[in-house]
Amino acid sequence: MTIATVNQPHDDESGAHADVVVVGSLNMDLVVRAPRHPQPGETLTGHALVTTPGGKGANQAVALARLGASTAMIGCVGDDAHGHALLAGLDQEGILRQGMRLTSTRPTGVAMIQVDDASQNCIVVIPGSNAELLPADVERGDALLRSAKLLVCQLEVPLETVRHALDRARRHGCTTLLNAAPAMALPNDVLARVDWLVVNETEAAALSGQAVTHPDEAAQAAQRLRRQGCRRVLVTLGAQGVVAACDDSLHHYPAPAVTAMDTTAAGDTFVGGFAAALAREAGVETAIREGQAAAAIAVTRAGAQSSIPHRDELVTP
Repeated sequence: MTIATVNQPHDDESGAHADVVVVGSLNMDLVVRAPRHPQPGETLTGHALVTTPGGKGANQAVALARLGASTAMIGCVGDDAHGHALLAGLDQEGILRQGMRLTSTRPTGVAMIQVDDASQNCIVVIPGSNAELLPADVERGDALLRSAKLLVCQLEVPLETVRHALDRARRHGCTTLLNAAPAMALPNDVLARVDWLVVNETEAAALSGQAVTHPDEAAQAAQRLRRQGCRRVLVTLGAQGVVAACDDSLHHYPAPAVTAMDTTAAGDTFVGGFAAALAREAGVETAIREGQAAAAIAVTRAGAQSSIPHRDELVTP
């Protein structure tokens, strides 16, 4: 395995500091727009193909940075054209990348995203270099975690790496947020390391065993997840809003009404907006409203990172 830390240009790594550290995936997204999703064995003629930076980790890091949080990224990309383009994108957003590593053993991760005329998407992810993100990479980024207020993780990198990052953050007194996506079962010892769990309907159902189609079921799932060890749970329901289970209370936050064009990065944008508000010590309701406002803008635009707004665009209740 090739281990190569990617140095930030014109920056002293020993003095690097960010309020939020994202440990997660970086992909190059290949976005295909078509009238509808094809059936098995069917060939459709599409409208367009766009290549754009993505990956849940990178999307959330970009959302955090644009929505006002100083942000650092710990991840792994291939030593190839896609990987170098993704690193350049982090630089452009002002995201610290001392925690990034280049590898020559696997190509950069790729996501194949189909978006239909109803703005619904389906995605196939090829992990590539994301599968090489190791606990040792978290150790190399430990100085970033030691000074951060918040750690944000997802599940597009190995679970052992996520578990190690949550451990290190908790040891340093850093608040932890896990966006448990894509959906998978998680052991309770991982959930017990999470201060904020953010899940959509599918993910909440996979973790709790409770079907989730509306706010009442989301509340039941959130309560189950709290009993499994999570301190606070947010269940995002798209146009139905967000259900929050925090400190033995349940609240439903209706979503802003918008006409969606592309939902590709809506969840990542919500996480970024919510986490950015937490990092500046805003209250829970304010953080949820800002996450919703950011996601409401994102779904009216095409693409993943290209759809994520800046903080001065937000209009919150």
